[in-house]
Amino acid sequence: MSISITDADVPAAPAAVSKADAIERTVTGLGYELVEAERLAHGLLRVTIDRLPGSVYGTPGAPDAGEFITVDDCERVTRQLQYALEVAGLEYERLEVSSPGLDRPLKTEEHFRRFAGQAVSLTLKMPFQGRKHWSGMLQPEGDAWRLITTEGQPKAKGKAKVPVIEMALDFRFDEVREARLVPVVDFKGRRKNKDAEAAAAADSALNGEQDR
Repeated sequence: MSISITDADVPAAPAAVSKADAIERTVTGLGYELVEAERLAHGLLRVTIDRLPGSVYGTPGAPDAGEFITVDDCERVTRQLQYALEVAGLEYERLEVSSPGLDRPLKTEEHFRRFAGQAVSLTLKMPFQGRKHWSGMLQPEGDAWRLITTEGQPKAKGKAKVPVIEMALDFRFDEVREARLVPVVDFKGRRKNKDAEAAAAADSALNGEQDR
């Protein structure tokens, strides 16, 4: 008696899990947003995470509804990523998990919608009026976007007045090469939001690279 086995009878081998998939599943599974994952020189894997609007973090006994990533957030994601990457057999030399910072990158149109009304710095793929770099207030404009920019400075004491000219730059998302939030500071050069200061301190504390 013989048994003939065709290719259809053989269970397909599970598809290999890519590093990007493993990272995204782990980060989003913990309730965070994956802002960016970069493979850098010397085997460094840098993962940037952020909190989701309206979500509560921390522990049941000490809930944290703050807007900014903390050291505890980074440590939690680091531990889980180390485990997930090891189980998937994905290699790296060093792992770094951090917050996006006050000048966080805007990678998707969802990011644009989330941060509409805030100051943004962007680089176009092609120059407009001889420039690729623009900064201003981001606003939705139908199916596209508008950046309200100002040229010049208001009159300062003891100085000649420089006219302030307001301009509107209309563009599509696919025309943007890079976009970032513009950090907000007060006249003393201090960040307005105390949570932002805590986030910056957390980022600095955890920016030491984590060995595998």
